[in-house]
Amino acid sequence: MQYIPSEVAIGGVFFPPLLLASILGVVAATLTVMLLNRYRLSRFFYYPPMIFLAMAVVYTGLIGTFFIPV
Repeated sequence: MQYIPSEVAIGGVFFPPLLLASILGVVAATLTVMLLNRYRLSRFFYYPPMIFLAMAVVYTGLIGTFFIPV
């Protein structure tokens, strides 16, 4: 049985589930990058902004798959 995605209603306003998953993915990536910067682990990456973008995409995919079915 396939799950059909439906909108998420917040305050009477309907939002697509991918928007909510992407916002949570960017927040999770921001927290991860802040931890990497705090412990000076971001110096091992060639281009840290690209790592932020990649983490945001990965977190969005994971959140969209497991927590908010897109």
